[in-house]
Amino acid sequence: MIIRLSAMGDVAMTIPVLKVFRDQYPDVELSVITKPFFKPIFQTIPNCNIVLVDTKSKHKGVLGLWKLSRELRHLKFNAIADLHNVLRSKILRVFLTGKHSAVIDKGRQEKRALINKSNFIQLKSTHQRYADVFEQLGFPIDINDVRFSAKAELRSEYIEVIGDAPLKWVGIAPFAAFKGKEYPSELMAEVIAHLSNDHKILLFGAGQEEINQLQLWQDQFENVINLAGVFNLKQELDIISNLDVMLSMDSGNGHLAAMLGIPVVTLWGVTHPFAGFLPFNQPIDSALLSDSTRYPKIPTSIYGNKLPEGYENVMSTITPDQVISKIKSYLE
Repeated sequence: MIIRLSAMGDVAMTIPVLKVFRDQYPDVELSVITKPFFKPIFQTIPNCNIVLVDTKSKHKGVLGLWKLSRELRHLKFNAIADLHNVLRSKILRVFLTGKHSAVIDKGRQEKRALINKSNFIQLKSTHQRYADVFEQLGFPIDINDVRFSAKAELRSEYIEVIGDAPLKWVGIAPFAAFKGKEYPSELMAEVIAHLSNDHKILLFGAGQEEINQLQLWQDQFENVINLAGVFNLKQELDIISNLDVMLSMDSGNGHLAAMLGIPVVTLWGVTHPFAGFLPFNQPIDSALLSDSTRYPKIPTSIYGNKLPEGYENVMSTITPDQVISKIKSYLE
């Protein structure tokens, strides 16, 4: 029984690890506890039972988690892999007493040392931290031995929106949870303007504010398609699996593309890939970093939620030419 309830990027990072687990231990039954929105992500794992949790109603609070523990009993699982390690998953493990369990080590002390620069080194990846949980349970896995699924079929409803011009597809997900991790919109417009001359640009986002911004770029440039609000998550994953490259911030869409075997270029503002969140199977030079000489507090936090005064324009130190050149190196 695997516990991973949120967030999207963290959920997506479990998928390559679970693919390797499934390949190396095909006879082990897997069940995943997660939120309904993430069901399409876990459906990419063959022979995996998905248990949906309603944390806003039925399974809310301690009583709700007790009810969930009663519902899980019929699965007759032998062990728990807690890949989340938050209060909710800890309480659930207590209610499932008697089951062998292993919990992710998030490396909080190491990450604090990274932020205060007392030990600024590349930390263990989150993917490897997930793999370590399974090793604790007696299932060592080699996450370098991953086989990605074939590209999804491009159904007619996708082609109706995207078109069938013989151009390479560049996905762009320009948003992040925190402003210190987002590339300035005027610079992103330069990137889109250049790349859209010779490539199909597919824009990803969510929420009305993001949709409005993406629509402006679609209206402004040729060969640019705003997919936000057009397809559901399962359909977006089908489309992402057919990209030639994805441009993402330090955010969930980069991890979605990477879990499908797509090359990913990431832009980093107040966070840093040394914290272990580089998308799966991507080289370190796929990450374009802000100028830490001008902004020495980078990383200001692990998740980008701290934006010191004067750091508002930190990502402007990554030039559009750098971004365009990196993307073209993948397309060529």
